[in-house]
Amino acid sequence: MFLSLISFKKLSFMNKFNLSGRTAIITGGAQGFGLAMTERFLSSGAKVIIWDIDKNVVEKSVAKLNNPNLSSSIIDVTNFEQVSNEIEKITQSNKIDIFVNNAGIAGKNTTVWDYPIEEWKKVLELDLNAVFYCCKAITPHMVKNNYGRIVNIASIAGKEGNPNASAYSTAKAGVIGLTKSLGKELANKNIAVNAVTPAAAKTRIFDQMTKEHIDYMLSKIPRNRFILVEELASLVTWLVSEENSYTTGAVFDLSGGRATY
Repeated sequence: MFLSLISFKKLSFMNKFNLSGRTAIITGGAQGFGLAMTERFLSSGAKVIIWDIDKNVVEKSVAKLNNPNLSSSIIDVTNFEQVSNEIEKITQSNKIDIFVNNAGIAGKNTTVWDYPIEEWKKVLELDLNAVFYCCKAITPHMVKNNYGRIVNIASIAGKEGNPNASAYSTAKAGVIGLTKSLGKELANKNIAVNAVTPAAAKTRIFDQMTKEHIDYMLSKIPRNRFILVEELASLVTWLVSEENSYTTGAVFDLSGGRATY
């Protein structure tokens, strides 16, 4: 029998990861996977800064969580100058110990030959280039402090390539390659860079997809269900903790048995 949402929440908090004294930035942290990670990081003692572009969603999430260790900024992560300036501002008075690149969009569901050029650029800009921008901006500060944990949220689509989702699949494959490169570049520091490749979850990203594509994704998952956002948050919380002192440049599968490698 699969875990219900309620039973999983009871189970997930059996493992406590200590993030006390750590400051985390989560892009797209006001909803879906991002909000689940925000909640879990806060419960583990971290200070969390949500970066999101949807002001209304951010305000609702911050009000709902009502936690003194939670703050937010409206940041367009596709704007490198804005990303870099915000990091410089934060690090004048705080260290940034944890960075999670989570913001993303699905893009259109159509064939490669019918894919609109501007839509392709839009998906690659947010789902891949913005991850590079954030990693480029945050890494020098982590190197200076000789400590950091970066997690990039990729996708099973980046491993297998979903039909009718070429832009998304390409971007997430790029995130996997970027993670492996940066992880190796920083391996001689106390900095870990890892990626996770989840199956789809029932979040607002489904609003961008056709029913046929959603049905296709479910049909490929041996567990015959979509991932719960709390399940991803559980793994990521370990990845950003000090307990993850060795693994870097790795890709952690969360596909419910779908992945073949």
